[in-house]
Amino acid sequence: MTLPIQTAVHGAVLLVTLNNPARRNALTPEMLCRLADAVVGFARDAALRVAVVTGAGDQAFCAGGDLARTLPLMTGDRTPEDDWDRRLLADPQVMAASGLRDFPLDKPVVAAVNGICMAAGFELLLGTDLRIASEAAIFGLPEVQRALLPFAGSMARLPQQVPHAAAMRLLLTGEPIDAHEALRIGLVNELRPAAEVLPAAMAVAERIARNGPLAVRAIKRTVLESRGRPLVEAFALEDAAKREVLASADAREGPRAFVEKRAPRYEGR
Repeated sequence: MTLPIQTAVHGAVLLVTLNNPARRNALTPEMLCRLADAVVGFARDAALRVAVVTGAGDQAFCAGGDLARTLPLMTGDRTPEDDWDRRLLADPQVMAASGLRDFPLDKPVVAAVNGICMAAGFELLLGTDLRIASEAAIFGLPEVQRALLPFAGSMARLPQQVPHAAAMRLLLTGEPIDAHEALRIGLVNELRPAAEVLPAAMAVAERIARNGPLAVRAIKRTVLESRGRPLVEAFALEDAAKREVLASADAREGPRAFVEKRAPRYEGR
């Protein structure tokens, strides 16, 4: 049986694929539950250092929540029909982890955006740290056009990640932007031809995975925790991260390997 969320391990990198291409990888209740499980498993597995999230096929990263199943369930227009439906409504960790929103994750996540990235797919994107997109990618938050709102992090995160006016245009009009505009406003890191998107995302993930894992995680954690805080508090978080990382064996191994002109052997301790 082909699962709607597929995972594959490549060394220290976990590849997570949204696998519902016939519906442009729109997120069903089952997909949200399985995606949450993949994120939780990634967080707990010490051997995995970076994740890459992509969508199956060449048409879409993720078109959003499934309008026939997920949204009617969440608005109360459809009653739960199976265990996936019931779990989505009962388990708050499903939405938190699947949206990379308020689930504690200090490991980097790279997005490989190979087409349409809309609504819940856009919100998932905002939970990632680096983003490689195809030159034909489309980004948008159309919820307001359907009398809904983007409730999985966009109202809080988007204005922190792009200029205020650009964020408000996306949020209030519901109109999409193309890949070049997404690059211009800083929503994505780089554009590639479609065939190069996933290889490029995997390459940057593998590059990050070769770095000191304690330092990588401390950097992401400190950046997230210091956002919006007064500088004195942010500097205190930096100092705590410094004490943690400089006391590690990896922090001694890195400079030693450089002096000895060899590849470092980081063990995450």
